[in-house]
Amino acid sequence: MPTDQLSVTFAALADPTRRAILARVAEGEATVMQLAEPFHLKLPTVSKHLKVLRQAGLVTQGRQAQWRPCRLEAAPLKDVSDWLERYRERWEERIGQLDDYLQELKTREEKHDSEK
Repeated sequence: MPTDQLSVTFAALADPTRRAILARVAEGEATVMQLAEPFHLKLPTVSKHLKVLRQAGLVTQGRQAQWRPCRLEAAPLKDVSDWLERYRERWEERIGQLDDYLQELKTREEKHDSEK
């Protein structure tokens, strides 16, 4: 089982149901019943997904009378975003280099066609 926070976060985000639950709580607090509705899942199944999200630090559950509303904790998502940002910068740099190369080929071709 992964021990570093980034790995735990990615593992939690690997499941599409957990991503959908996260998207829902990003809109505002929701109870387990409210989270279960769109998935047609049983409450224990949703609770298992929430447990994974809580362990990853992505969701917390409060207590309001008998309700335990879930809310988003965005800090781990910031870590994921920061990690991805390093790669995005590299991809953009490489795409820029490819664009420059393609432009150079186009210029050569146009020059070659005009010499005919």
